[in-house]
Formats: sequence, C-alpha cells, structure tokens
Amino acid sequence: MRSPIQRASVCFFSMAAAALVVACGADTTGGGDGAGSTSGSGSTSGGGSASGKGGFNIQFPDDRGGGGNQGGGGSGTNSEGCGVIVATVRDLKDSHADFEKDEYNKGLTKGLVKAQLDGQRLPEYAHDKATVITSQATFSQWYRDTNDVNMKFSVPLPLKQEAPGLFVFDNDAFFPLDNKGFGNQGRVHNFHFTTEIRGGFIYKGGEKFTFKGDDDVWVFVNGKLALDLGGVHGVNTETIDFDAMAGTLGIKKGNTYSFDVFHAERHTSASHFRMETTVECLTVTVL
Repeated sequence: MRSPIQRASVCFFSMAAAALVVACGADTTGGGDGAGSTSGSGSTSGGGSASGKGGFNIQFPDDRGGGGNQGGGGSGTNSEGCGVIVATVRDLKDSHADFEKDEYNKGLTKGLVKAQLDGQRLPEYAHDKATVITSQATFSQWYRDTNDVNMKFSVPLPLKQEAPGLFVFDNDAFFPLDNKGFGNQGRVHNFHFTTEIRGGFIYKGGEKFTFKGDDDVWVFVNGKLALDLGGVHGVNTETIDFDAMAGTLGIKKGNTYSFDVFHAERHTSASHFRMETTVECLTVTVL
C-alpha cells in the first residue's frame, strides 16, 4: 500500500506557466492541516493547501483508490524564486531484468505501454512477451515500491524561466541518486533509476509540454497516453499540444485533469532530462 500523499496547489499569475511547481515569486509556506482525505471512489474532501502569495487549492481526486489522509505542502521555491517540482525517484539494481541489458538497447520504441493508465493510475506493459521490457511483472517494479528491488527517494527539480511563461528543468547529466540507494555499482554515476511526477492541472487552452531526453518517457494526461518516448535510446524530443490532442485526451477547457510523467534511466552511458511547459494552474502530489 502506498504511503499517505501530500499535495500543494498553486497558479502562476501570467499568461502561461509551469506544470507541477510552486509559483515563481509565491511566498509558499508549506501549509495545510492534513485533515483532508480521499475515499476509494475518488472524491476528495477537506485537504491542505499551499499558503502565502499565489496559493490556490485545486480539489483534485486521487484515483489510485484505497483512501488515505493528505497533508499540505510538498514543494517550495528555489533561490531564484522559481518553482521546484518534487519527483519520486526509485533506485534499481543493474541486475534487474529490464536494466543494463545490451539486447534491449534498440533505440526509440513506441507502443511499449497501454494507452490508458491502470486502476492505480500507473502504466501497464502492452505486450504478452518480451520486447525491450521483459514482462508486466518486471515492469510493475519500476513505479511500485518493492522490497529488495527498488528504493524510493524524493528529489527536487528546480525550474528556470527561459522565456515569458515558459518554465524549464534541464539537466544533461541527470544522476539524482549518485551514491544513494543501491549505490553506483562500480560506476562513476548511478545509471539505474525511474522518475515519477504526479499531479493535475486546469486546462485553460493553448498549453504545451515538451520532453527531451533518454531513456523511456511516457506522459499521461487525463489517464491517457499523450507522449511516448519508450525504449532504451539516445536523446529524443516530443511535444504535447493540448489543443491539438484535446479530443484524443478527452479534455475540455475549464476542467481539471491528471498529469503524470513516468521516466526510466536504465542503461549507461548518458542521462539527459529536459522538461518545458506552459501549463498555468496545477496540483503537486508527493507520493
């Protein structure tokens, strides 16, 4: 069972802004009384919220099921006053069936996961045999806490404003778990981990989200696959144009939808991770 989650909800007061962050210039103080709870049916009551300038509480249901209390906070601002994404990063061993296998190093491979998240709001393997992933059983260990298989950490990802309304996290040597978890296993860096970013946003119209990097990356909007950069590959780029994909994603302006990013670094010898977005209002979920 997952541990209780934390949530912070904010807006950027500009024409466009970054997803899954605390607002630039917002004097956020964590906040929240922890009294909110989510029922298995997905309805949300009560709940904490980020306080201070720019604080905005979006009541977004957690459809993983099973309930659980929620506290406020979960993010903050960096020294430049811009937002900080809070990612869940899990360390895995290079001996894992899906990691550091040369035969799986086949480049960009689309269609590895199903087009819809499962009942726990997690991706499912789309095949009944090995491709560049061994099986659903091995894949399920990427984003689920599993004793002796993975170790979970919370990692801040600070954003910078590269242009008005465009916020970016960019790291061409993305190794957040060096010397942590199972360690570097004889290498200069720890190359074997997954990254999970969970949240929600109000669809206003005109939003875009771009990912550039390696290896596997899948982004789901409203539980539907919106960006597919699967496989063990070098740097690749793909953009979600929310307006162009609105029909496919089942989103309508003014409504709140889930926004979930799943990433894996599973082979040496490089790790690139760049996210850029113009999403305006959001929630942040810390697992």
